[in-house]
Amino acid sequence: MADQMGMTLQLASNVARMTWYSGINWVVQRQSRRITIPAGFTPTGPVPARNELLADVRELLRADAEAVREGLYPPGNEETANPLEHLRRLRDMFQDLPDLVSRRKERDATSVQDVVDGDLPDYFTQDFHFQTGGYLTEGSARLYDVQVETLFYGAAAAMRRAGLRSIAQFMQGKDQRHVSWVDVACGTGRFLRDVRLAYPAMQLTGLDLSGTYLEEAERHMGRLRPVQWLKANAEAMPLEDSSQDIVTCVFLFHELPPEVRRIVTRDIARILKPGGLFVFTDSLQMGDKPSWDGLLEAFPVRFHEPYYRSYAIDDLDGMFTAEGLEAEGKELAFLSKVMVRRKNA
Repeated sequence: MADQMGMTLQLASNVARMTWYSGINWVVQRQSRRITIPAGFTPTGPVPARNELLADVRELLRADAEAVREGLYPPGNEETANPLEHLRRLRDMFQDLPDLVSRRKERDATSVQDVVDGDLPDYFTQDFHFQTGGYLTEGSARLYDVQVETLFYGAAAAMRRAGLRSIAQFMQGKDQRHVSWVDVACGTGRFLRDVRLAYPAMQLTGLDLSGTYLEEAERHMGRLRPVQWLKANAEAMPLEDSSQDIVTCVFLFHELPPEVRRIVTRDIARILKPGGLFVFTDSLQMGDKPSWDGLLEAFPVRFHEPYYRSYAIDDLDGMFTAEGLEAEGKELAFLSKVMVRRKNA
């Protein structure tokens, strides 16, 4: 039965969310211009106007609400569950903004070096997006979600959820109690929280290289059924061969060097069961939306994304196919794309 009421609630929540974060985005951009010097970068490709971007956000949020109507996942907006905590995080984000923009001006991505502890790969120990503390501090984990939602006009959660449609199709006729799912590079666990709400009995694992982000992910789960958390490198996951029915990976590959992307892909294929599903969500690539290519050129200039240019032109389809992950579908969702792959039986 269609959940018309749920769709209405989700759509209203999404519209409010977009309006809220669009306003915050405008304030951040205004303050950033006061603090930093423009880079003077001119992209060679076309750049969409703000109105075009917002129109695409509205289309994504409408599709998100329709997914609720179809019963793919329940309605929800975590910010409204604890508005005071949300406002505190926004306050902290604005307090951190001058330092962040200063590092952006100086092209300094080394604040994380003050907190590196343990054997971590070099590509990981830098300030992606010029975030204070990179991905290794409690403060960074606390601010990450409001920063990302602000950047994407409140559409980050809906972009992550876009991959759930293909998973719902995969789950038809299956008993979720006997299905294992690992989210690779789960970060602060926002996506896994949506997964847990949709599949309360599934065997879920969240894997990430940052212990502080895993702690934040556990907090996000609240009183929902626990998830198994693994602090590990996606290049060599501590999971058995052919042990997972579903593997997801959201916004990781554009932050990996090209050779590491292939190592991680190989390990994802290793842990997937024959016939298992791999759902990949990450940034658009060059040519996915040709009229937006200039925006993709500008992204690594504005933010510290040292591997983004190589990602934007990488042959993902060939990389996945080489490891026995065959194409089942692809969907564009605002600034992201979802690639659905099936491991050869």
